[in-house]
Amino acid sequence: MQFADFARRAAELEAEPGDHATVAGACRLLAEAGADLPTVVRFLQGRVYPAWDGRTLDVGPALLRESIACAAGPNVDADDVEDRLADLGEIGAVAAAYDFGGQQGLSAFGGGTAGSLTVAEVDERLREVAAADGEGSQERRIETLFGLFNRASPEEATFLARLVLGTMRIGVGEGTVRDAIAAAFIEPLPDEEVVDDDGAADEVGEGTADPATDGTADAGAEGTADAESADDAADTDDCSATAPSEAAVAAVERALQVSNDYGRVAVVAREEGRAGLDAMGLDVGRPVQTMLAQAGTAADGIDAWGEAIVGTKFDGARVQVHYDGTEPRIFSRNMEDVTDPLPEVVEFVERELDVPVVLDGEVVAVDDDGAPLPFQEVLRRFRRKHDVERMREEVRVELRAFDCLHADGTDLLDAPLLDRRDRLDDLLGDTDVVEEVVRTTDPDAVAAAERTALEAGHEGVMLKDPDSAYEPGKRGRNWLKRKPDVETLDLVVTGAEWGEGRRANLLGTFLLSARVEDAAPIDGANTGDDGAYATIGKVATGITDAKLESLTDLLEPHVDREDGQAVSIEPAVVFEVGYEGIQPSPTYESGYALRFPRFVGVRSDNSPGDADTVARVERLADEQ
Repeated sequence: MQFADFARRAAELEAEPGDHATVAGACRLLAEAGADLPTVVRFLQGRVYPAWDGRTLDVGPALLRESIACAAGPNVDADDVEDRLADLGEIGAVAAAYDFGGQQGLSAFGGGTAGSLTVAEVDERLREVAAADGEGSQERRIETLFGLFNRASPEEATFLARLVLGTMRIGVGEGTVRDAIAAAFIEPLPDEEVVDDDGAADEVGEGTADPATDGTADAGAEGTADAESADDAADTDDCSATAPSEAAVAAVERALQVSNDYGRVAVVAREEGRAGLDAMGLDVGRPVQTMLAQAGTAADGIDAWGEAIVGTKFDGARVQVHYDGTEPRIFSRNMEDVTDPLPEVVEFVERELDVPVVLDGEVVAVDDDGAPLPFQEVLRRFRRKHDVERMREEVRVELRAFDCLHADGTDLLDAPLLDRRDRLDDLLGDTDVVEEVVRTTDPDAVAAAERTALEAGHEGVMLKDPDSAYEPGKRGRNWLKRKPDVETLDLVVTGAEWGEGRRANLLGTFLLSARVEDAAPIDGANTGDDGAYATIGKVATGITDAKLESLTDLLEPHVDREDGQAVSIEPAVVFEVGYEGIQPSPTYESGYALRFPRFVGVRSDNSPGDADTVARVERLADEQ
């Protein structure tokens, strides 16, 4: 597929006014993708690698601006690009504004001409950018990106720049891609309900073709992925006829949960249909998204479920342990491979397990007596790439396992929590890594368990529905987190200020924003991968010098621009912030401000898309 065709379809998607039209547009693009289908699916989401793959391009806004400047010509530098960014407000528009093509002085990589870029070549070159390492890697990244921009049309440059930063801004989220896969490749079964353009449900009678493939051969029947057969396999004009059936969407959703790979799921859906999706299972060694919890009370859980499983809320780092019987691999909540920094966990798995497993749990730092240490101590281990053995002596960590997703060839995602816990006990019940839980129908027993957890130095307790399945990536009502004492919000850092005096090289005051969800756009709201963010205040208290150093290290890669002491930061890091009240305020975009905000910690287990919303802030303010 030509990258110009991808960019044209992406521009059409950006201009679509409604959700259904967006799904239909994405459906048409997938039907046209041919052999590039898995890459096109990832590009739609601003990804070069699948979600489970921890590799990244490692290209920040500054390096991208320099690459654009190189391709724009000898009279353009990074400062010129930054000035234009300030005027236009978005890097894709900046890239489109320059007249690329024919610049000399750096290799154009591949020697192609303007307009000759293919999706496959863009993917290959961006993977080269990701692989660049060691001395001179910065220059190699710039050179490779220069080669791409030097051959890009304005429309191609728009989406190339956004893709490099992982922010496509075309209104296509995970749900849109899921529905588009279902619409393009999964044929409805007889009597399944589909929803047409006007929202009315129709029953699909026997012999009715898939809305995406009416009158054509099933792509899966031939088992081919080449572009010609894919073009024959789908009539893209029919993508707008109806939305996919609920059952088709559910089949795609389940396959995504077990594989965490949209590109792979799209290919299986096209080539093998619903049966292929149903046959997909967990792959030991390939992480899936973790199941998440909402805030709630003991009464909430017990009223909804009848009884609750009450376990410890550890102040640690979420991990997923994969063991294929020979080699353990450990992944963080963000699916980064953290095997090397955690040799004692590897040794434990090798010593105690003799069958393939996938476990969910946390790694906690402990002192010489086994008492838990703060989360920041765990981070010291996670970030350690060198001198692991020395750091192992300084910070001792242990595994705490609380769920089993796979054991000895059997996937357990759909099994009730009680069954998964039984399997976990079978595997590791003789060790001290399996969390102790209480099964109860009594809120007082939950309170007692919470007191015990707090006295032991943990954060509190978790409540879980005993009959619940494991739903990767879902933050549903089947898991509830109960926290004590101070009221807190999870807020996204969207700006900061450099300190003064001895703190001049440290970020010292942090601008916080709440997520804008299901609401009219707010003037001035910041925009990121997971939506828009509206400011709600600043926090500077509760942070030691040592903590400021670690926060500066964490946030500097996400700095978008600087203006004197003020710094604009891409939405990427979530702070947990305590407060004593919420009050109306015209100063901040959300319309609210926090009274006496205090830094509690970094929510490394949360992405910006998990942060608290302006709507929740409004509810909390009304309840005061």
